[in-house]
Amino acid sequence: MCGIFGVVAPHIEQGFLEFATQTLAHRGPDDAGYFLDEHVALGHRRLSIVDLEGGHQPIFNEDRSECIICNGEIYNHLELKEQLLSRGHRFSTRSDSEVVLHAYEEWGESCVERLRGMFAFAIWNLQERVLFLGRDRLGIKPLFYGEDAGRFYFASEMKAILADSSFSREIDDFALVSYFNLSYIPASLTIYKKIRKLLPGHTLTYRDSKLSIRKYWDLQMVPDYDKSEAKFEQGFMALLHEAVDIRLMSEVPLGAFLSGGIDSSLIVALMSQASSEPANTFCMGFGGDAGGYLDERGYARQVSQRYATNHREFEVLPQAEGLIEKIVDAFDEPFADDSTIPSYFVCELARENVTVALSGLGGDEVFSGYERHLGFVLSGHYNRLPALLRERVIRPAIEGLPERADGHYTINHMKRFVRSATLPPDQRYFEYISRLSPRIKDVFFADSQRFNPHFESCRALVLEHFNSTNVVDRPDSLNRALYSDIKNYLPEDILAVTDRLSMHHSLEVRVPFLDHKFMEFCGTIPAQMKLKWLQKKYLLKKASRKYLPKEVIKHRKQGFVGPMSCWLKKELKPFVLQTLSEENLARHGFLNPGTVRMVLDEHFSGKEIHDTLIWSMVVFQVWFNRYIEDN
Repeated sequence: MCGIFGVVAPHIEQGFLEFATQTLAHRGPDDAGYFLDEHVALGHRRLSIVDLEGGHQPIFNEDRSECIICNGEIYNHLELKEQLLSRGHRFSTRSDSEVVLHAYEEWGESCVERLRGMFAFAIWNLQERVLFLGRDRLGIKPLFYGEDAGRFYFASEMKAILADSSFSREIDDFALVSYFNLSYIPASLTIYKKIRKLLPGHTLTYRDSKLSIRKYWDLQMVPDYDKSEAKFEQGFMALLHEAVDIRLMSEVPLGAFLSGGIDSSLIVALMSQASSEPANTFCMGFGGDAGGYLDERGYARQVSQRYATNHREFEVLPQAEGLIEKIVDAFDEPFADDSTIPSYFVCELARENVTVALSGLGGDEVFSGYERHLGFVLSGHYNRLPALLRERVIRPAIEGLPERADGHYTINHMKRFVRSATLPPDQRYFEYISRLSPRIKDVFFADSQRFNPHFESCRALVLEHFNSTNVVDRPDSLNRALYSDIKNYLPEDILAVTDRLSMHHSLEVRVPFLDHKFMEFCGTIPAQMKLKWLQKKYLLKKASRKYLPKEVIKHRKQGFVGPMSCWLKKELKPFVLQTLSEENLARHGFLNPGTVRMVLDEHFSGKEIHDTLIWSMVVFQVWFNRYIEDN
């Protein structure tokens, strides 16, 4: 795994190229490589996984007319290499990145359609002065680009682009509103008006100061109602076995995250069956006053014992100062998923022992593992009740309930459910994922005329995926919610956490559930088999029975997050109050201080849970201080 950076512009200095590339050293501590001529500057940082001795980049083709810098792993590179050799191509390394370069020579821009893996790469044609960028189908690897003052930049992380002190840091209002609404910034936006994300499954060509973007892949969700549960189970398990097997390709130590949930446990089970060596596994638990929060370490130990893994655990404590700055620096923009805290430490723990780790990430999006998925299905039944009963009896009763003192979200989820259940399916699902309720949204920003119109733009962006014609199903089908998550939440939240914090520790993470062939097959599974009899991930759980202890399959899902609601009320409260003081808020003037006080008072009193929103404000404040005010 690696970090890539480049600038298409005349007169780039070697010193700046090396300085900007060095900001990505954590992504590639093993080697650095550069190419510079009068038209382009390319920089590469390498984390050596395959071809340890010969994979130095940039890599050139035979006549040195083209070169590549690449971040990722191509799991079918040996198969592609044989095809290319038969067509007369000559290779100078064993690197999978060189295969991508020759594939581009042979098949042009369509080469990406033949790649199986995770990748973000740049190919420069020296003669035609054309830059070609490609990103993997699901967005596992990041790729940012931007134009300013006649220069075109691209990089694995925005910090390399921002290494140019003259590059504009103007804040994008649409992105800012979306951040507080979702807790992440959806693609193709970033917090900076002049930097964008290349969308998953897309390529970008930059020629003669003009860029063109092409979509080469998208997931189709077309249920096959003629196939039985048994056939689906047999089909996706065969593909998952294959996806795990090909991701064991490595010349360095390899392990797996093991949370105690079904997804990571199943990956460890398949990994253990495919390898002759005991797997290295890593797990997180939570310390401090975590209330009634479920700790899954016991379930992880059961799986570890069954498969005789080399198991290590770490306990996360509620400490934000110092850590939050590191997390902000990993993302270069506001990002407020509180799974960043356990993710930071599990990646740090894993890197002490391995260079590559497999993850169960993606199982929830593919098979319906979130509470909001269950709520979405239940709302269809709830709406059959008489309106008078719903609005005059049930809703007032639930709205009057105090939040649970132990930090569980049960009451909070019930409130969100009754507030949104009667909306049309697409709007209902958006309200389930939105972090700002209508009563807060209207008075959240100090300048409502400037920011509030962007709320509708944010909703439209998300609903575009929910209502996509790629989902051939009913308007209220759960498959629409899953597709929306796969297009929004998965790449811009979950995968962003995984990439930035693993690479912050120079750790490569591989995600078998996001193998595109596996995903395409699962797109044919009817929604009723993913969530059945109110059981989330029904079909996956059924398939897991012969691999996992029944306690692991049946226990309540915790998810890879911390007990943030409790921590904010207790151990982190002084830090929160200091960070969100009126004095600090006045440094940018974006937020309404009265609304911020109301949100804090409601959370601390137990009237309403606002942990995600509070954490979003805290992270934004730290980001603003470091990236805007201090620069």
